[in-house]
Amino acid sequence: MIVRDLTEADFDQWRDLFLAYGVFYETEFADDLIDTVWKDLLDPEHPETCFVANERGVLVGFAHVQRQYDTFRPGVSWFLDDLFVHPDYRGQSIARQLIDHAKSHAFRNGGGDMKWITADTNTTAMGLYDKIAKKTSWVMYEMPTGRDHS
Repeated sequence: MIVRDLTEADFDQWRDLFLAYGVFYETEFADDLIDTVWKDLLDPEHPETCFVANERGVLVGFAHVQRQYDTFRPGVSWFLDDLFVHPDYRGQSIARQLIDHAKSHAFRNGGGDMKWITADTNTTAMGLYDKIAKKTSWVMYEMPTGRDHS
């Protein structure tokens, strides 16, 4: 199993994984959203990047990681936006390898903390997260601004 950067040749397999990720979180992704995310992930100027887990030519997981600014510790920090491993490949430490790869990328590109959220029902993932990171006391809120990105 190899974890590597996303490439243009990965579109079909990444798209299938991304759609499965949406199903996991009971969300349907429209084609225009998929196209925009794809374009952003391949844009070297965009703060979001993607790493994929490749098992003998088959993409089995991905991590979308975003560089951001941290005001509590002035400088770079990182946000793990999305982490997904195909159900057929779970239990093989692939999520851990994707996170480790993202952590190494963050270290090489300015360091700082890496943060992420998950659904409070995603107890399987939290089992891993509790072993490798510190659960914070922060609560996340979300509010629409009234302007859609589409």
